[in-house]
Amino acid sequence: MSSAKRAGSRAAVPHVADSHDLIRVHGARENNLKDVSIEIPKRRLTVFTGVSGSGKSSLVFNTIAAESQRLINETYSAFVQGFMPTLARPEVDILEGLTTAIIVDQQRMGADPRSTVGTATDVNAMLRILFSRLGEPHIGPPSAYSFNTASVRASGAITVERGNKKAVKATYERTGGMCTRCEGRGSVSDIDLTQLYDDSKSLAEGAFTIPGWKSDSQWTVQVYAQSGFVDPDKPIREYTKKQLQDFLYGEPVKVKVNGVNLTYEGLIPKIQKSFLSKDKEAMQPHIRAFVERAVTFTVCPECDGTRLSEGARSSKIGKISIADACAMEIRDLAEWVRDLDEPSVAPLLGALRDALDSFVEIGLGYLSLDRPAGTLSGGEAQRVKMIRHLGSSLTDTTYVFDEPTIGLHPHDIQRMNDLLLRLRDKGNTVLVVEHKPEAIAIADHVVDLGPGAGTAGGTVCFEGTVEELRAGDTVTGRHLDDRAVLKDTVRKPTGALEIRGATTHNLQGVDVDVPLGVLCVVTGVAGSGKSSLIHGSVPAGADVVSVDQSPIKGSRRSNPATYTGLLEPIRKAFAKANGVKPALFSANSEGACPTCNGAGVIYTDLAMMAGVAAPCEDCEGKRFQPAVLEYRFGGRDISEVLAMSVAQAEEFFGSGEARTPAAHKILDRLADVGLGYLTLGQPLTTLSGGERQRLKLATHMGDKGGVYVLDEPTIGLHLADVEQLLGLLDRLVDAGKSVIVIEHHQAVMAHADWIIDLGPGAGHDGGRIVFEGTPADLVADRTTLTGEHLAAYVGA
Repeated sequence: MSSAKRAGSRAAVPHVADSHDLIRVHGARENNLKDVSIEIPKRRLTVFTGVSGSGKSSLVFNTIAAESQRLINETYSAFVQGFMPTLARPEVDILEGLTTAIIVDQQRMGADPRSTVGTATDVNAMLRILFSRLGEPHIGPPSAYSFNTASVRASGAITVERGNKKAVKATYERTGGMCTRCEGRGSVSDIDLTQLYDDSKSLAEGAFTIPGWKSDSQWTVQVYAQSGFVDPDKPIREYTKKQLQDFLYGEPVKVKVNGVNLTYEGLIPKIQKSFLSKDKEAMQPHIRAFVERAVTFTVCPECDGTRLSEGARSSKIGKISIADACAMEIRDLAEWVRDLDEPSVAPLLGALRDALDSFVEIGLGYLSLDRPAGTLSGGEAQRVKMIRHLGSSLTDTTYVFDEPTIGLHPHDIQRMNDLLLRLRDKGNTVLVVEHKPEAIAIADHVVDLGPGAGTAGGTVCFEGTVEELRAGDTVTGRHLDDRAVLKDTVRKPTGALEIRGATTHNLQGVDVDVPLGVLCVVTGVAGSGKSSLIHGSVPAGADVVSVDQSPIKGSRRSNPATYTGLLEPIRKAFAKANGVKPALFSANSEGACPTCNGAGVIYTDLAMMAGVAAPCEDCEGKRFQPAVLEYRFGGRDISEVLAMSVAQAEEFFGSGEARTPAAHKILDRLADVGLGYLTLGQPLTTLSGGERQRLKLATHMGDKGGVYVLDEPTIGLHLADVEQLLGLLDRLVDAGKSVIVIEHHQAVMAHADWIIDLGPGAGHDGGRIVFEGTPADLVADRTTLTGEHLAAYVGA
């Protein structure tokens, strides 16, 4: 009886611990947020919407997730914190009810040449253990199957300090799986010597043609000229065989140059270390052009691109080596692992099956484990990161997703929705930044930010259910049910780009004519071969302008004015009007404030504690010397111009005494892609993914090319912005350009003049053309997955 009473009293009075069911944010001011206060329900799926630049990422990632990570880091000792990134406290008054945040963002995976899908997800590690236990012949421990581990042998004497000291002969041996020829990269480089130097000249005459290598002052060149191995005044073609060998392949050796000890090394290994060991995409454009010109990469003839030594390839389970397993599509590998029955490694097989099944479940079964991590698209990389969380036993954590539907065909979005709901149903809080109506529809709670972008955004316009959002008078609510209609008439092609026998990746000898002079959309499920067909078959020449998903590289010193080249004509206009040097009007050059070196802030490093950035007191955050700010152009100084929005600057430079046609042309392009609200001096690090993509598009619109290839330009675009993008694509085509768009968004498909649909599935189930024709024909046909979804979208 007493136990029943106790149970009843517990039910009547809720426990105080059950009252923390909300994440409370008060006074958030990060980036463009304007004192945002909001309460987010825990253990529910909350979707954050709003136009691009409205403050979604600032609230979700830079405030809630950032503070959660900072608080967790503070639980570690000061010693451990010293090895972790220091995170500053977000600009917010109160944050309550936070739980551990797991961030799954759009950041592309590292493009290290030795990083693959298998190594990034730890599946390779499990496979290596499996082969070290079951592989025949047995060649060694798991490291013997690793292409990142070289074989090492050593012998010598060691002194053992135990009782009487005595020297003991010892040998050390480690078996690695790295191919010795390509060093685990899978490809070997062949360097064109004619691109490195002009052999008719001597080193003193400036024989080197490598970017940045000048003969007069560059230390690297002086090392070669004064090394004593070669004659600096003799043309390279007249070197003896020994001199040429030392010049090209000499071993590292210390030499004295102008009284300084430096290391001399042959030109070929020097180039390999200086250029080929770096990620090509991270290089400056002129360096990347040099590498592409001077170096050709071919599949390693010794390991046939598998990266593995002969020993690792010879050890097999059944008839399958670890190289064969990594080359399989993951769904086929999952079947092979499922058929293995070996009680001695049962727990390992169970974990491996779960990991591989997660790939298939998340729609990445078409990948192979040996796929280089740097070649994954933003959407694929994000889903690969999700894999380690799917089978997690953790509950009551906060999962934060940044547009998880990126790169997904409408057919695949339902599967992604199911995964998000599954995470929620395990008792987790799921926060999703999203634009797609199909993803917004599953939300328990919606937060709409806006009403505009940049300074016109940063406030919460709506909180509530999806039905209330649909009935509400916000930009998102009004556009949630927008549906593009099929065009009554389509443009006629003016020519065709012939692709014959395309076999890149999974393409199965594809023959197709891509029409020119029209808006052509290439579509199909994720992994069907769209990018392989266009990027792999359309020749990248002077007439092709390609805007892909690769991220913009830039520090907090970079801004839209520097990235687009807009600052150049502005600096020249200021210099001409005031009769001074253009370099004075750059915060990264002579005009920089000497106190903060043009950064606008003074950064104080507090070791293991979060650093403090305070506005520079001398320039008040304007970044320029006081003397520079006295020079004016059109009544404004350079800091006032950089504080303008694109729309204001477009008006300022368009007429009157400040009229500058070169600057106005670039500003027009920025306004065309919907970035009129950005300020010219806003650091690139504060831009959202969609803004960066459009900034890149605006920059490339100035390139002289007849064919534009755009890879998912709707990434990060709000429903209201897609309409503006379609208008921009129409203007490009009407101006005589050919536009080829790789896209999943049904509005872009409906607006196309011609559609090429690949499929029918992904991986080896795709790689074929399943439809060519107009959008109306595709809707009428309805035999493909794209046709079904497009028909449902337009209400046919």
